Amino acid sequence: MFKSGHIDSFTRDRLPVDADWPDLVFDLPELQYPERLNCAATLLSGAIEQGFAGRPAILWDGGAWTYRELDQLSNRIAQVLAADWGLVAGERVLLRGGNSAMLIAIWYGVLKAGGVMVTTMPMLRMPELATIIGKAQVRLALCEDNLLVEMQRLPNGKDTGLQLFSFGSDTGDLEQALAGKHNTFEPCNTAQDDVALLAFTSGTTGEPKACMQFHRDVLAMADTYARHILKPKDADVFCGSPPIAFTFGLGAIVVFPARFGAAAALPSAPGPEALLQTIERHKVSMLFTAPTAYRALLDLVGGRDITSLRACVSAGETLPAATWHAWEKATGLRLMDGIGATEMIHIFISAKREDVRPGFTGKVVPGYQACLLDEAGNILTPPAEGRLAVKGPTGCRYLADDRQTSYVVGGWNVTGDTYRQGADGWFSFVARSDDMIVSSGYNIGGPEVEEALLSHPTVKECAVVGEPCEKRGMIVKAYIVTNAEQNGTLVKSLQEHVKNTIAPYKYPRAIEFMGSLPKTQTGKLQRYKLRSHRLAKKA
Repeated sequence: MFKSGHIDSFTRDRLPVDADWPDLVFDLPELQYPERLNCAATLLSGAIEQGFAGRPAILWDGGAWTYRELDQLSNRIAQVLAADWGLVAGERVLLRGGNSAMLIAIWYGVLKAGGVMVTTMPMLRMPELATIIGKAQVRLALCEDNLLVEMQRLPNGKDTGLQLFSFGSDTGDLEQALAGKHNTFEPCNTAQDDVALLAFTSGTTGEPKACMQFHRDVLAMADTYARHILKPKDADVFCGSPPIAFTFGLGAIVVFPARFGAAAALPSAPGPEALLQTIERHKVSMLFTAPTAYRALLDLVGGRDITSLRACVSAGETLPAATWHAWEKATGLRLMDGIGATEMIHIFISAKREDVRPGFTGKVVPGYQACLLDEAGNILTPPAEGRLAVKGPTGCRYLADDRQTSYVVGGWNVTGDTYRQGADGWFSFVARSDDMIVSSGYNIGGPEVEEALLSHPTVKECAVVGEPCEKRGMIVKAYIVTNAEQNGTLVKSLQEHVKNTIAPYKYPRAIEFMGSLPKTQTGKLQRYKLRSHRLAKKA
C-alpha cells in the first residue's frame, strides 16, 4: 500500500488482513493510476482540462451548474469542512439527502477535503442510521433540512459527539457557512488506495456491511464498465432513479458523466412520471434504473418523446425476459442488463447495446475476470452452472467484518449468485445461491418462476421463495401483487400459466396475494422478509 494521505487512520486500520484480500487485476492501461490520487479532484479537473468548464455538469428543473461552477462550489464546501468544522483527513462524513445538485457538490467537497464519504439512503430511519454512525464512527453529518427528523431522534445525540449540519435551503447551516469562502482549495493529497467511500450494503440478509472503496476504485468503475460498455460521449445526458448512496446510482449520476465530460439530469421528484418528464425536458440519452421501474414506465411511455434515449441500463435485480421484450416492443430500445455488487462498486458483467441477448446478463466487462465454482471451490469448465466468482481492479474489503472470508474465497469475490455460463462465455442468471429451491430433488431458481408469473397479464409484481414441506423438502411459494380479483380461480389460473410456460414441476404450489412486496431502498426484493412473514403467520 502507498503512504496514506489520511491523518485519521480508522479505515486503514480496519482493512482485512492481507490473506483475506481478493486478488486485484490491473491489466488495462487506463487502470494504471498515479500513487497520489484524489478521485473528486481528478474527476472535476479532468473535465475542465478537457475544455468542458463552461458545459453543464448538472441539470435540474430549476437551473444548471457548469463544471466550473460545480468545481468552485465543492472547493468552498471543502473549506467549510476543513477550516470551520474541523474535518481531519480520514474522518468519516455522513451525508443524508435525496439526489440533488447540492448533494453532489457536497460529495465532491468531502472527498477533496480528505473525508471518507458515507452516503446514506434518504428513506433510512433512526435505528438504521444509528447502526451506520456507530459502525463508521461518524463525527460529522450533513443532512438535507427536510430529512432532519430521523437524525434528531438519534439516542443521546449530545453525548455521542456527533455534529449535525443541515443543507438544502438558504438558511441551511452549510449555505450560511459558505458565505465569504473563496473558490479555490488545495485537495487533500490522498493515495490511490486511501478509502474514499464506506458503501453500506442494503442489508438484504441482515446486519449491513460497510464496503471500503478506494479513490482508485471510484475511477475504475468508469474506466471499465462505462468506458467499454456504455461508450459515453461528452454530449450525453445521464439520468436515473437510484440514489447516489447506492453505488449503481453513484456511477450513473455522478462519476460516469464527470469522467467523460457529460451532464447529469436530476428528476424533480421520485416516480416514473418525473423520470419521463426529465427525459423529455433535458433530452436524456443514458437512463439507469431497476427492472421494476422499467415496468412502471411501460404504462406511461405512449406518446412521450423519448427519442433522445440511446442506452437504457437495468441493474439492481434480475431483469425478466418478459420486461425486456415489453420494453423493446414499446420503445424500440434494447435494455442493457448488468450485474454488479456494492463489494465490487459497480457492474462487472454486461453487454454492449448492440450485442444484448434477452435472457442473458452478458459477458465479463473488460478489466474483470469471472468463472463459476462448484461447492468445493473448483473452477468449472463451461458450459456449466455454479457459483459466480469475480476478480478485477476492484474487490471486497469489508470494514472489520468476519464475513470477509465468506465473500472472498481463494482470491475470488464470490457474489452469492448462481449462474450459467455457455461455451461462448455468455452468463445467464439462475438464482441467488441462497434462494435456490430444492423440491423433490429438483433445483428450481425462484427468478425463473417469477419471470413466468410476470408474463401473466394480471401480475404486477411477484417474489418466489422456498417453503419447507415435509413431503417434498421444499415447495415453491409465490407472493403476488395483482390487479385482478384475488380468489381461488385466479390461483389456479396462475398455476396453470406457469405449468404451460416452464417445466410443470416448477409451478408455485402455494400463492399468497399481497398489497406490496418488501424491498430495500435500492429496489431489491427482500426475500428474507417474506420468509419471516411466513414464520410469523405460522406462529
